[in-house]
Amino acid sequence: MKKKSEIASLILVSVILGLILSIQFKTVNKSVGEGVLPTQRAQELAADLKKVKQERDAQINRITELESEIEKYEKNEIDKNSYAESLYKDTMKYRMLAGYVDLEGPGIILEINDPPSDLEFSNGYGVVDQLDLILQIVSILNAADAEAISINDQRYTSFTEIVRAGDHIEINGVSTSSPLVIKAIGNPNTLESALAIKRGIVWQLKSYNYMTLLTQDKEITIPKYRKVKEFKYSEPSEENS
Repeated sequence: MKKKSEIASLILVSVILGLILSIQFKTVNKSVGEGVLPTQRAQELAADLKKVKQERDAQINRITELESEIEKYEKNEIDKNSYAESLYKDTMKYRMLAGYVDLEGPGIILEINDPPSDLEFSNGYGVVDQLDLILQIVSILNAADAEAISINDQRYTSFTEIVRAGDHIEINGVSTSSPLVIKAIGNPNTLESALAIKRGIVWQLKSYNYMTLLTQDKEITIPKYRKVKEFKYSEPSEENS
């Protein structure tokens, strides 16, 4: 009798294991596609990603070529007309303010690395969890008359969004993570003093065990804002005469 109960138990366990394996198999099929191994699916996704990146780089190169051609046409017209020259200078000024021009000049570089994982009280937190500190740094640099700011080579403008996306931060729709390299063009001494002031933002970052490096640089390059902003709901307001 005892032997029969043991056999019945083994049969029951076998049936349960079979059901579990069947459910797992169906789940894998749904996630990666029927008849496709996970490694094969990963290779396909990697190939697709590479193709998309190549297409993106090709588009960026094409945009750069077209912008160079436009600049040549603009400069040719400038040489012929003083009024056109004045308009060109005004246009460049507003493009610089909007962030649609690559800029270079003196300024500062602030590099922020996550705390070492073996530090006590670190709790696995990183700069991704401290978006308020990043925004605070941007505000401080703006208050110190920074003329241009970038975060991991993403230009910061009035349209820039900085949001948490899983284990990463999205800046201008581009995923990035630690270390964060914040660059700012302006008076190097003023910018450095604003960040390194006693009990200021750099002190605060270090108190949270973030590893920071703040340096001045005479030749900082900040790329332009790449996204195209379209105005769907607003238009210039005409003043009543």
